[in-house]
This record gives sequence, C-alpha cells and structure tokens, in this order.
Amino acid sequence: MSDTLKNDRFLRALRRQPTDTTPIWVMRQAGRYLPEYRATRERAGSFMALAQHPELACEVTLQPLERFELDAAILFSDILTIPDAMGLGLSFAQGEGPQFAHPVRSAADVAKLAVPDMDGGLRYVMDAVRLVRKQLADRVPLIGFSGSPWTLACYMVEGHGSRDFATLKAMCWNDPALAHRLLDTLAQSVAAYLAAQAAAGAQALMVFDTWGGLLAPAAFKEFSLRYLAQVVAALQADAHARELPVILFSKGAGRHLGALADTGCAGLGVDWTIDLDDARRAVAGRVALQGNLDPAVLLSTPEVIRREARAVMDSYGNHPGHVFNLGHGITPEVDPEHLRVLVDEVHAYGRAMREAASTR
Repeated sequence: MSDTLKNDRFLRALRRQPTDTTPIWVMRQAGRYLPEYRATRERAGSFMALAQHPELACEVTLQPLERFELDAAILFSDILTIPDAMGLGLSFAQGEGPQFAHPVRSAADVAKLAVPDMDGGLRYVMDAVRLVRKQLADRVPLIGFSGSPWTLACYMVEGHGSRDFATLKAMCWNDPALAHRLLDTLAQSVAAYLAAQAAAGAQALMVFDTWGGLLAPAAFKEFSLRYLAQVVAALQADAHARELPVILFSKGAGRHLGALADTGCAGLGVDWTIDLDDARRAVAGRVALQGNLDPAVLLSTPEVIRREARAVMDSYGNHPGHVFNLGHGITPEVDPEHLRVLVDEVHAYGRAMREAASTR
C-alpha cells in the first residue's frame, strides 16, 4: 500500500527500514491548540457532533497537515466510540470529560454487551476514514486507532474519568471472571473495529492503552497485556488488517516493553519516563519505537524545543525504527508555531544524523 504514497517514511520506520530522515507525527495533532480546530468544533456544536460528522472529522484530521510537514495523519475520533456504540450513553460535560449514563457494574450489565455493528452505530467512523483517504490523495499514510480493552473498561465501569479507576480494579479482585468476560468482549470489539478501519482505508493501526500503567505488574499482564495480545493476533488473522503495522501505546508501562513487543506488534509508543536507549535495549530491535518527548517541552522556547528534540534522537541513536512523537498528547496551551519548530528540527537533525553516519 505504501508503493503509491508520496511520503512513506512513517511506514518504513515502523518496518525498521532505512529512511531519509526521522518521521514525526504527534498525538492529538488535530486538537484544541489549533485555532482552526476550535472554529470547526464551535461550528459543529459539540465534540461528539464533530466526531460523528464524517466531513467535519475529515476537515480537522487534515488541518495540521496544512500547517506542518507531518509524516502521518491520524483519524480525528475518540477512544470511547466502541462503548458509545454499545449503548452506554456517552456524553461530554464541559470541563469534566467523558461520562456514561449506564456504567457497567454487574454480570447482567456485562451480559448485555456485544460487539457493535461496524456498519451500524460505527459507520460514521468508517465513512470518515474513507473520506480522509480520498482527501489525502496519498500524501501521507492514515492511522486508525482505538482505545485498548483495559482503557475502555476503565471508563465503562467507573462511568467517568478517574485518577485510579478503583471501581474496575475492585471488580478485577472481587470477580475476576466477570472482569475477563468484559475484557474479552472488548478485545473482540477493538479487533473488529480496527479491522473495519483497515478495510475502509487506514494504513496503520494504533491502540491507546492510556491507563495500563495504573496496574501492578502481575495485574497488567493479566488484565491489559493479555487483551492487547488478543487484539494483535486477531488483526494478524484478518484479511484487511494483517499487512498493516500495529502500534501499541501503554502509557506508564515502560517496564513491560519487552512483554509488549512479544505480542507481535510492529511498534511501541513510549512515554517520556523512560530513556529511548533503554527502551530500544528492552525490545532488542524487535519492534519500532515511537516517542518520546515530554509534551510540556512545547511550552518552552524554540531553543529548548530544538535541544530536547535532539536529545531524544541522540538517545535512540542512528538506528532504523524510530518514529518521533510526544510521550502523550499535545496540550491545548501549546503555540502552534512551537510544533512547527519541533517538526522542522526533527527532520533537519534526522537528515544530519544519517549524513554523518554515511561519511564514517
């Protein structure tokens, strides 16, 4: 699929192939730091109205690519589309984040859940993928994504955001069989959702395990890692998805990088709490790494941004398989021009690294 792409360095890096420079995109690159995004969201009326309107979702997906020389687009959507399609009544209260009208707390609640119809309640996502692919005209690849089974369960059981998601943790200890039934249904749903995005035209797939790092090591393996591996295996068995690279991003789970690489994914997202050299050694070159600048660096000066970007790249070294990204999403307070500084520095320094290596 990359044969027709004008810029395929992102996909080449995920395959750990040589690239002319280090590719870069950033999590939440279509977001509130951009004035044009804020204008489109206001026109839509609400976040969910924006996400569920394929033409508007396409518009905001492409906005950062009009400003910056990014190497990938990521579909504008939300990680909670699956539980919303399951009928849990998702809403976003101003300043309070996501809330579900019908949280999942009992065996009866779990029994009601089923893998959503991808051509029914989630068709708007696939329509947006098709429209973005058409509008991109093979300029850069498009990333489709989902929340991880564990992260979706966190919100579904708690009913809203939380610092510790203790309600789901209590379910894991008090009724682990029930927790596993919930997570298995979600793993099937995530795999089907990502496979549908692949069929609609996504060229890479990413799973956001935002809250995996909240778990103790043994619990992480039982309740998060196990289901990430299930999703990857299902995608590798799917006719549309099997050729697409899958990136797993488990925030705060740097000590599990080796086990995450064992899932068979193509790449691992890395947050800023681990040195990339240590991360590269942990995965022993088996997967690409994506990351890992602290997003707060973008609130500093251009000089600091350039310095810290070079430090991240020096940490990884002149090895194949690095996709530059932030360690988490870009924040609303960032000056868009600071992202331009970062993108330009990553490309310039990446080329300089390769030129220096070729003259040795």
